[in-house]
Amino acid sequence: MRSTKYIVIISLVMALTPFSSVNAQTKASSGNNLNKKAIRTVLGKVADYQVRTPLTHTGADWTNGALYAGMAGWADIAGDEKYYQWLREKGDKNNWTYNHRDDPRGRYHADDYCVGQMYLELYRKYKDPGMMTPMRDYLDQILQEPSTGSLEFIFTDSHWPTERWSWCDALFMGPTVWSKMANITGEEKYLDFMTQEYKATTDYLYSKEDSLYFRDSRFFTKTEANGKKVFWGRGNGWVFAGLPIILAELPSDYAQKTYFEKIYKEMAGKILSLQDEQGYWHASLLDPESYPNPEISATGFFVYGLAWGINHGYFDRNACMPAVIRGWDAMVNAVWPDGKVGWIQPIGEDPKAVTREMTEVYGVGAFLLAGSELYELAEREK
Repeated sequence: MRSTKYIVIISLVMALTPFSSVNAQTKASSGNNLNKKAIRTVLGKVADYQVRTPLTHTGADWTNGALYAGMAGWADIAGDEKYYQWLREKGDKNNWTYNHRDDPRGRYHADDYCVGQMYLELYRKYKDPGMMTPMRDYLDQILQEPSTGSLEFIFTDSHWPTERWSWCDALFMGPTVWSKMANITGEEKYLDFMTQEYKATTDYLYSKEDSLYFRDSRFFTKTEANGKKVFWGRGNGWVFAGLPIILAELPSDYAQKTYFEKIYKEMAGKILSLQDEQGYWHASLLDPESYPNPEISATGFFVYGLAWGINHGYFDRNACMPAVIRGWDAMVNAVWPDGKVGWIQPIGEDPKAVTREMTEVYGVGAFLLAGSELYELAEREK
């Protein structure tokens, strides 16, 4: 393992410039899976398994929001309209709107409009206003009466913390939709709100000492069996995967863009230091011994974020490619012969034990996002 001093040095360098040295913990990999044909094959297998497998959550649920985002990335590569048709069918069934809750106090819940990522991507392709207008109206309603509650993650009759982004997962669910809406409409009000709320959450949950996010305020003082802080793998995966999506939508001259870039680079340095020898990340980032099995949703989101950073010039290729290759090889090894992706921690909010049989659609979404980005990387590598 790296020393604390070395990790701090790497993090500081990354905050200012792209990587300049190869990650010492990343060992060589065969990279046999890193070619366009191999990537297309495994992505097709995983996507087809999901297309023929009925969804177990409501169509507009946050779990499917992550799946749809990954499927949209694959559909753009596949050249087969059936994937876009599958997504259109889901959007039509959802009436292209958010997940409605019975309790009105949850009307701003970021989980409920994560599906908007897919709606806006399909709007870009088909230019059908019906795919965008309901979500735009919903965001405008939030802007007219934004929540000003505390970010403390305690539910009471008078306090409903999930009206704001009070848990780190929300930084994938919400800001991605706001930034896409801003780019498509050209209206900065969406960016202003997104940046304001993102900063509030980061000020509250981001550990500058660790370059990782606490899941929510309940975890500030919790520790793992080894005495270290509890930093949930998938929770930080949500954040790290959301940053490339946000950065891709921000105007090049946006005054706050460097704010997001700094967090992205800091997190990347820490994430690279936590990859295991097999290429995986674990349910608990700082206590893998207590959770020794792989966790594919975290691994997929981290591989996606790192690969995107290489493709878009944020990270040095030679520094990050070994980790990306090893991570992707590990992910491919988690795919069952029929296309099912295993080793995915079920729905939760903290580290839990994972088995090879466990799967969930958000982990499939992470797999498809990572593979789609790897496909572009393979195109560059040829």
